[in-house]
Amino acid sequence: MEKIEQILTAIVDVVWGPITLVLLVGTGIFLTIKLRFIPWRRLPAALKAIVSPESRKTNGKDGEISPFSALMTALAGTIGTGNIVGVSTAMIMGGPGALVWMWIAAAFGISTKYAECALAVKYRSKNEKGESVGGPMYTIRNAFKHKGIAVFLAAAFAIFTVIASFGIGNLSQANSISSSIQSTFSVPTWISGLVIAVLTAVIVFGGIKSISRVSSFLVPVMAVFYIISGIVVICLNYKSIPAGLGTIFSMAFGGKAVAGGISGAITATLLNSARYGVARGVFSNEAGLGSAAITASSVSTDEHVEQGLINMCGTFIDTIIVCTITGLAVATSGVIGTVDANGKLLSGAPLTIAAFESVLGKPGAIIVTVGILLFAFSTILSWEYQGEKSLEYLFKKHYVCYIYRVIFSAFVFIGSTVALDIAWSFSDIANALMSIPNLISLIVLSGVLAKDTREYCKRDKMLK
Repeated sequence: MEKIEQILTAIVDVVWGPITLVLLVGTGIFLTIKLRFIPWRRLPAALKAIVSPESRKTNGKDGEISPFSALMTALAGTIGTGNIVGVSTAMIMGGPGALVWMWIAAAFGISTKYAECALAVKYRSKNEKGESVGGPMYTIRNAFKHKGIAVFLAAAFAIFTVIASFGIGNLSQANSISSSIQSTFSVPTWISGLVIAVLTAVIVFGGIKSISRVSSFLVPVMAVFYIISGIVVICLNYKSIPAGLGTIFSMAFGGKAVAGGISGAITATLLNSARYGVARGVFSNEAGLGSAAITASSVSTDEHVEQGLINMCGTFIDTIIVCTITGLAVATSGVIGTVDANGKLLSGAPLTIAAFESVLGKPGAIIVTVGILLFAFSTILSWEYQGEKSLEYLFKKHYVCYIYRVIFSAFVFIGSTVALDIAWSFSDIANALMSIPNLISLIVLSGVLAKDTREYCKRDKMLK
């Protein structure tokens, strides 16, 4: 097992090196400029559109679910353990300054998320059951002029997405659920894993409408619940806010800095801070991966630009709001550098639990555990859909979806007993690989999207 961890760590160091970081953030910067900052300028209007009655209607247009349901299902895939476990892990591995790099990545990731979702709706197709299907694989296949390159890149994205669905969308989520429940309620991991696996199977066999119904209920409830609890923790630690922010910013851009408490210390370089901040930020909001675009393709709309604007709000909500709540709660609670009974630095879920527990006591631990359970479970549901649609693209037959659903549900149980380091490393590798074909397509089609965006904004009164 130790040898496997070492191999995975070595691979992660390669795929999440400077080249990948520059490609992810650089594409976001390029798109932001190419689109004349329209995603940033239209963000307030897009956020307002989310809560409008129109966003909850299908209106008989192509697609199976409403714009609101599409966003909630996509958010179900992004608001997950990355917001609780990922943030805390990044602040230990890359220092507290990693939070700043998560913000930077998210700011430009808004444009990336807009682009991938808008293009997915524009270039979507119909499957053998007459359902709307799309995502980067269809965007590449239908939009690229050079069909040889299109076939290769589209297939590569679909394959990497299927693999990633078992990592970012399954193993790491199930692991976080089981370990948190065991830590808080002393429930064996195999029991919680079995329960979650059965629930997953029941819901995913109902298809996208079943998944979207659950997501449309769970996501708003769990997000508001966690945000309010986190704000309470931060407010009760108000005296530590200046020091916490000072540590975050000083360790984000300094050469080499140190943070920690009495029990342990954390050192971080600028490169490490940026690497873990961007990596965990992408794990959290998935901007650049193209995963949310698969869900967006199921929306009932004839305006691809409009749906892109709605879906880009997910990156803002996920990272700028929810991840910030976790990061500030941890930074102001003084738990960074705390070690467990074995002398190992607290990281991931235990660190976030310690932050909430330091202020709220046992209820704080329960709040984080319930948050992880709901966040992670909704992520599992969303990623199952994204994985099966990628598999359907590869085999062109819907029946493979049923086989995939069974295997995916079984992996939920397996993931509950996998070591955390292995689960996170596996997810990081898959993330990096699936982002490459997607980012290439965004750059190639940026001119087409920029033209569509400007034309839409001219005729749409809400966005003028």
